[in-house]
Amino acid sequence: MGQISTVEYLGDLRTEAVHLESGDRIHTDAPKDNEGKGEAFSPTDLMATSLASCMITVMGIKARQHNIDMDGTKADIVKEMGANPRRISVIKINVHFPKNYSEKEKILLERTAHTCPVGNSLCDGLEEDVNFHYPEEK
Repeated sequence: MGQISTVEYLGDLRTEAVHLESGDRIHTDAPKDNEGKGEAFSPTDLMATSLASCMITVMGIKARQHNIDMDGTKADIVKEMGANPRRISVIKINVHFPKNYSEKEKILLERTAHTCPVGNSLCDGLEEDVNFHYPEEK
């Protein structure tokens, strides 16, 4: 596979990533607790967010294959940092589905979420706390 992106340091702890195929741009900033301004996603924010995005994407693929409507599904992401070494220690994700599904569909979607490539790429020492919520659980 060829080059997918570039990252440029813009100064003052800010970077700009460019997706080469689309030209889409993402800015990052160091977090306030690590000498930054916190004015954009931090690189670790992107990693945690990437996990949720990947889970929703693979669920969307499976949902499309089974004619399940997932439009409007959202995730809330919480990242907890550890020290020595400084790293993400916990990612908490709450996936909120806007629709109710059969038990079979719920199992299919939830199992699929745990097969995403980002999750499969993370170290075993990272705690992933993933919960799925459906409208009837309000």
